[in-house]
Amino acid sequence: MIAATVDLAEIAARFGERLHAAGVAVTPAMSGRFAAALAAASPQRVDELFWLARVTLVVDRNDLAMFRRVFDEVFGALLEIEDVERNPDAPRPPPRRDGLADDAEPGTHDGDDRPHVIAAASAEERLRTKPFDQCSEDELERLRRLLDALVVTPPRRRSRRSRRSSSGSTIDLRATLRAARRTGGDPVRTPRRRRRMRPRKVVLLADVSGSMEPYGRAYLYLLHGAVRALRAEAFVFATSLHRLTRQLATAQPAIALRAAMAAAPDWSGGTRLGAALKQFNDGWARRGVGRGAVVVIVSDGWESGDPALLAQEMERLERLAHRVVWVNPRKQSVRYEPLAGGMAAALPYVDTFVSGHSFDAFGEVLAAIAGPPS
Repeated sequence: MIAATVDLAEIAARFGERLHAAGVAVTPAMSGRFAAALAAASPQRVDELFWLARVTLVVDRNDLAMFRRVFDEVFGALLEIEDVERNPDAPRPPPRRDGLADDAEPGTHDGDDRPHVIAAASAEERLRTKPFDQCSEDELERLRRLLDALVVTPPRRRSRRSRRSSSGSTIDLRATLRAARRTGGDPVRTPRRRRRMRPRKVVLLADVSGSMEPYGRAYLYLLHGAVRALRAEAFVFATSLHRLTRQLATAQPAIALRAAMAAAPDWSGGTRLGAALKQFNDGWARRGVGRGAVVVIVSDGWESGDPALLAQEMERLERLAHRVVWVNPRKQSVRYEPLAGGMAAALPYVDTFVSGHSFDAFGEVLAAIAGPPS
C-alpha cells in the first residue's frame, strides 16, 4: 500500500521524466493520468503499480522494452516484486483500446507477499548522490546519460544589434524617414528599436592532473555536453593548457573522450594552475574568448607552482570575465577548508564556490552559471 505521506504527483512526474529521458514518449498529461490512477487504485503490490504505469504511460509497442527496463531500475532495486505468473489470481489490466498487447512483465519474485511502501530510492536515485570518485566505469556511463539531459542556461546580455520593437527605447531613424514619405514628410509614425539579447559565452577549464583524476571523466562529459549544446569553449590543464573545443564537438561521446585525452599529453600529471591560467589570459582571453563570459574552473586548488602567479592571473581573469565559478569536489567534506596555497590564492577572485562532486551537486554548478554571484 502506498504510504499516505508519499507525494503521488511527484512520484508520477519523476518517473515520467525518467521515461522521457530514456526515449519513451511520455508527456506531462500522461504523467498526470498516472498520478490520478495511483490515487484512485492505491496499488498494494508492485505488479499492480506496474500495470497502472503500463496502461497510462505507454502508447507505442516499440517503447515496451525500455519501459520495462526503466521500471525495474526505479522500482525494482529496493522492492521485492511479486511474480504474476506464480499468482494466477492476480488482477490483470483491461484490454487496451489502442490494440497493443499487454505483454510486459514486471520484475522477479522472492516469495514475499507483503505489501510494499513505494517510497524507497532506486539505484539510480542513489547514483545521483554518489561522489564521482566512488563510481565504477558502468556507473559513470549511466551518469553520462543523465548528464546529457542537463540544461545549461547561461545569463543573457545585450547585443550590439537591435530589432524593431514597439516598446523599444530608441527611435528607428531609417524606418521613421521611410514612413514619413507617405505622409508628406511629416513623421507621424516613429518606429522604435531595442537591443537584442543573446546568451553569454561559457568557458570551462578543467583540471586533469593526478589529484583530479577520479573526477576527470565525469567533467569531460560536462565539457562535451556544453560544447555541443552551447558552443562553449572547453580547456583542460595539468602542467599546461590545452584547448579541446574541436575534439569535443563530435556527437559520439566515446570518440570525443578519446580525442580529448590524446590532445592532453600531460593528463594525470602535475598541476601548474598559475601557468595554465597565464596561457589562457595571454592567448585566448585576450582574443575575446573570456571577455564578458562565464568562466568555470574545475580544480581542487593544488598548485605546484607559485601561488602568487595564480593570484595575479585570477585577478586578470576576474576583470575580463562576467563571472568566475570555481568547482572544487573537495568542498563536499564538512572538514574542508580552502587552505591549500593555490585555492587560498584564487578564492578572493571567485564569484561562486561550489563542490560539484556528484550528479545532484551539478545543480549548484548550473545555478552558479545561470544565477547571480554568491
